[in-house]
Amino acid sequence: MDIQRTAAAIMASPDSTEASLRQMNMPWFMTPFFPTLLNEANLPVADRTLIEAFARDGYAIIDTEIADLDAVCTRIINTLAPKYAGIGRVQDAWKSDNDVKMLATLPAIDRVLRLFYQRDPIPFQTLNFPVGTQQHTHSDTVHFHSVPHGFMCGVWIALEDIGEDSGPLHVYPGSHRMPAWDFHDLGLSSGRESYARYENCMEAYVQAVGLKKHIVTLKKGQAVIWAATLLHGGEPIKRAGSTRHSQVTHYYFENCLYYTPMNSDPYIGKMHLRNITDMRTGQLVPNRYGGRVIDAVPEPATPVQSAAVASKDVLKRLMERARRMMK
Repeated sequence: MDIQRTAAAIMASPDSTEASLRQMNMPWFMTPFFPTLLNEANLPVADRTLIEAFARDGYAIIDTEIADLDAVCTRIINTLAPKYAGIGRVQDAWKSDNDVKMLATLPAIDRVLRLFYQRDPIPFQTLNFPVGTQQHTHSDTVHFHSVPHGFMCGVWIALEDIGEDSGPLHVYPGSHRMPAWDFHDLGLSSGRESYARYENCMEAYVQAVGLKKHIVTLKKGQAVIWAATLLHGGEPIKRAGSTRHSQVTHYYFENCLYYTPMNSDPYIGKMHLRNITDMRTGQLVPNRYGGRVIDAVPEPATPVQSAAVASKDVLKRLMERARRMMK
């Protein structure tokens, strides 16, 4: 029996001892059973085409169907303009700006994210930008990650037409199937001080495996959705003074553990869990692992730090003992 028929047999037998393969703990488009599941789903042609492209490339462009598009974009741009001074971005403007919150909770985006991930999407952070970030190539999983892996994504909405000269987004199609690199995998210590070296590693990785860059240009009101591990960044600004007004919303999905890989090293018990707020409800979302709620508490001293303190104590005692022996 070939693998497609084997998979189909497993999927068709939910009471089978092998039925857990149907619920593999990862987004369905990342499982080896995706073709079978997709055929069973019997989706409309447009939805099937969209999820197939997302599964292949790791990103997709959609129309957000924003009512009063011009008025909404103008209000956001004008309201946030005074807040950009010196920082170049505004984080979590959804807490005070109804238009920003509305974009982050658009029904059109919610529907597509449910299609892509088969779970309830949780919008938990917004970032608004007036100009291109020119950010180095990276994956969001260094900033936001989940257990099970993969249940996080970004959605980038253009608040104006964005061309190639204003520092648009770039992506590397297919790179979402690469490993979710931890700093440890790259021989780096956890912590923000390793981030520049992480960026260098990603640039080297892109060149080593021959990934091809795609420049994303958008019309006002269009959005690009990307998977957690997709490599992406910001292109150089080619036209001086050009703007790139945009909004990014980051989403987690229900029933996961949410954490910050940059500040974590799970191999030695250091896990920086995140307290996230579902902006639709204003309520904290519980971290869940294996069906149990896990409290996200203030990050304790890391085992490495504790070991360092212990080493100092041991050294102090040894020196005292040596001094006594010399008397």
